[in-house]
Order: sequence, then C-alpha cells, then structure tokens
Amino acid sequence: MSSPSPNFSSVKLPASLVDQARRAAEAQRRSVAGQIEYWATLGQITEETGLTVLEARDAIARYDAQAQDHAALDAIEARFAEAAASGGLAQAVRKTVQTDRQRATVAAPARARRAA
Repeated sequence: MSSPSPNFSSVKLPASLVDQARRAAEAQRRSVAGQIEYWATLGQITEETGLTVLEARDAIARYDAQAQDHAALDAIEARFAEAAASGGLAQAVRKTVQTDRQRATVAAPARARRAA
C-alpha cells in the first residue's frame, strides 16, 4: 500500500459540512477539497487580519488573478525558452528582419517621391 503524499493529510469532517462544500464547490467550479481550502483560507485571513469576509474574498480574488497572470507569463517564458532551444526563435527573428527589410525597400521609393 502506498503512503499518502507528504503535502496532504486526511481529516474527518461532518458529512453535513462536506455536503455544503459540495454544493458550494459546484457553483464555483471548485473541487470539494478546493472549496474547503477556500473556506479555511477565508477564515485564516479574517482571524489574522481583522478583515471582513468580503474584504478577505476580495483579497483572495486579487491574489488568484495575480497568480493566473504569473502562470500566463510562465507559459510564455516556457514557449520562448523552447523556441530558443530548438532554434525556432532565431529562425523567427531572421524571418521578421527579412520581412521588415523587404517592406523598407518597397517603401523607400515612395518616401523619396514625397520628399522631392
């Protein structure tokens, strides 16, 4: 039998609380465990900071939004690193430079006529 992950522990909770969490989780598109964790986080924040529940919710929402922004940036950086490692980045830069040079060559006569 495998041992549980060191990052998780089992806890016995009243069935009524788990049922409430299940209903709330469905509405918020969270897992039951995620909903209970959310409630625990709200409770911690309100006890430790003296914030109201609404203020704590806003703080969590801001934190979650910031975490999503960081995740998006991490994904972009990962794609960038992958492209650099595969040589695709250098190829894309060369193509962009070539396209820009072609555009400049086409636009140069028109600029010269306007200047004259």
